[in-house]
Amino acid sequence: MFRFAAAVLAFLIATPALAECGGENLFESMAAAERQALEAKTKAVPFAKGNYWRATRGDEVITLIGTYHFDDPRHQATLDATRPVIAAAQTVLVEAGPEEEKALLAMMARDPSIMMFTEGPSLMERVSPDLWTRMSTALAQRGIPGFMAAKLKPWYVNVLLAIPPCAVAQMQNTEGGLDGMVMDAAAAAGVPVKALEPFDTVFKLFGFMSEQEQIDLIESTLSMENRSEDFSATLADSYFAGESLLVWELMREISYQTPGQTREEIDLAFARMEDALMVNRNRAWIPVIEAAAGEGPVFVAFGALHLPGRDGVLALLEARGFAIEPVALN
Repeated sequence: MFRFAAAVLAFLIATPALAECGGENLFESMAAAERQALEAKTKAVPFAKGNYWRATRGDEVITLIGTYHFDDPRHQATLDATRPVIAAAQTVLVEAGPEEEKALLAMMARDPSIMMFTEGPSLMERVSPDLWTRMSTALAQRGIPGFMAAKLKPWYVNVLLAIPPCAVAQMQNTEGGLDGMVMDAAAAAGVPVKALEPFDTVFKLFGFMSEQEQIDLIESTLSMENRSEDFSATLADSYFAGESLLVWELMREISYQTPGQTREEIDLAFARMEDALMVNRNRAWIPVIEAAAGEGPVFVAFGALHLPGRDGVLALLEARGFAIEPVALN
């Protein structure tokens, strides 16, 4: 049902560098008519294209950058263009700041049951033998042995499987994508960095799914395992073209091919995922952003998929009386 979700996680959960990964952009081999059909869907969506925006209301100024959480050398040009705005801000807002990252690590160390089964059947006993074989093999390629994989909860397995094997070796050296670079630039300029949401939000993202749905998602994610680098390349290229929403529609189209699922069921699944991972968070961020804007210029950085749409951050700010305009990065 949620076949598209692993690729979408790349925009929503900070993960390691992809600089050494290969992969082909799926749009490059797509028929022109198919690409045009996907583009037509995005054109009807507010603020569908672009990563860099400004929102103004009277004296209040909010600069917003949609980020890509993977490391990529192309981020440097973005940072060079935005560094003066970051330095001039009164506050920089990100999904999770340094203090939230520390609290997150502390919570994981204090309560391993968040990510692992500490009692009852192991994951190996909760899935079919065939799924366990394929899942444990995929996790082993990411450096996680079977005995450890058997303890993991399904939601966390899905997060891990969203990382291509080629990227795992770089985890210890990642800068945290553009988000991390923005925080470093703010620190260098003496600008305080604050979080848009509580540090434990990541643990609640899959709360709308039952355990069986999370297991079903593992099955669907593994069906894309042999093309994981292609999906990653497509995500990156689309992001830097300011077309993250186009990937969302690509994943929807791919999901329509899921055996035993109707288009209506897939659309419902998309709506559920969008509400849980984006819409609800977007709405919760608006009061935080407004409060910061009332104290002076604010720079806000978050995953690019939170920008577009009728329930995207830009439309929500517009509904609050802000004038929205795109900003060139060059």
